Amino acid sequence: MNSVETENPEVVPAEIIDRGRGPEIKGSRITVYSILDCALECWPPERIAQWFDLTRAQVEAAIVYIREHTRDVLANYLKILEREEQRNPPEAQAERSASLEGLRAVAREIQEVKARADADIDRLIQHYRARRAKEHSDAGNHAGQ
Repeated sequence: MNSVETENPEVVPAEIIDRGRGPEIKGSRITVYSILDCALECWPPERIAQWFDLTRAQVEAAIVYIREHTRDVLANYLKILEREEQRNPPEAQAERSASLEGLRAVAREIQEVKARADADIDRLIQHYRARRAKEHSDAGNHAGQ
């Protein structure tokens, strides 16, 4: 990877590493894309360093990396911007849609079961009332005899 020596030899040289989520400044979780955002806004390295709590050497290492890998960095940066516009990456959106449809299906099933249960309860209540009414009428008939 790239490194830019710092003025203080006791400080570890600034490096750009990739831990699987894109190139980032070693010892931080700041990606070169965050540095690119600021550089595109014409921020000086000192301001970028202060904003992200980095050393100037770390910011310069990111800028050198961006210059040396301009095509790849910009291609990935555009993908990031497109995903941000969509709010979710396509695979996450598809998964979310499938999950929502699954939840909707479960909700429909629950409503159907509840409707059947309500109908069964109504039938049981009507049956109970009819039986009680018959018992009362039979009891009345026996009392009058």
